Amino acid sequence: MKAIVLYSSRTGNTQKVAAAIRQGLPADTPCLPVSEAPASLAAYDCVFLGYWVDRGLPDAAAKAVLATLTNTHVALFGTLGANPDSEHGQMCVEHGNELVPEICHLAGSFLCQGAVDPKVIEMMYKQFPMGHPHGKSAARDALHAEAAKHPDGDDLARATQFAATVWRQIQE
Repeated sequence: MKAIVLYSSRTGNTQKVAAAIRQGLPADTPCLPVSEAPASLAAYDCVFLGYWVDRGLPDAAAKAVLATLTNTHVALFGTLGANPDSEHGQMCVEHGNELVPEICHLAGSFLCQGAVDPKVIEMMYKQFPMGHPHGKSAARDALHAEAAKHPDGDDLARATQFAATVWRQIQE
């Protein structure tokens, strides 16, 4: 069996997680940005596809690749600024999972927190007034500060374990 790790990363968070995912897979597993994905992915039994969450969904580049998949197994992983265990985080996982083509088997999903692009924070603070859930506030600043600590070593270790578990399960 063969796997490939593909990822889309805006700030480097998802790229770090992709490298950790790769560590849980066979040594010859390629790990590439989606922009460098092979024209055909048919040779791979499992595609591990990584994305950064954009408005509750995988980013556009990852969604474009996801829509083309016909592989037996697909495993999704992603990063977002919010706590992945929050209601919003779980909704983001569900939204990503719903985009896996019906022809594919969803082998698993992994989501971890990641730093938010400072340009996005600035844009949100300009776009949304104080008092809005995405507007500038002490609570929002604290959320961004916490997100900036991720992905951390524990997140990356969990990503590696996720990949190893998925790989073992799809071979059974």
